[in-house]
Amino acid sequence: MTEFDPEKFEDKYEHYFPELQRAYRQAFETMNDAYNSEVVHAIDQQLLAESEPFYEGDGEFRVELPEDRELSGVIVDDETLSAVLDRYQAEIEAELQSVFGFDG
Repeated sequence: MTEFDPEKFEDKYEHYFPELQRAYRQAFETMNDAYNSEVVHAIDQQLLAESEPFYEGDGEFRVELPEDRELSGVIVDDETLSAVLDRYQAEIEAELQSVFGFDG
């Protein structure tokens, strides 16, 4: 586990890139096991590739998604997309907490 420094998280891609990759990869694996893999893969490639994680303080992270949340190449209704995306976002935030040692 990496010693977490909130100030270094401002330059997260310089200081914590491997940890960020691990959190996103672990979230992907969890989601891929639980949901339609085509939808999960499309979200990963098209939306999460443009997402931005932020440290909120007190061991809490937030993942900001792009405003345009339409997927191409996969058929999914808005309600399903919203539910899977919400769950995926929460999973990444939980994985970030775990990777940085805030999971209790």
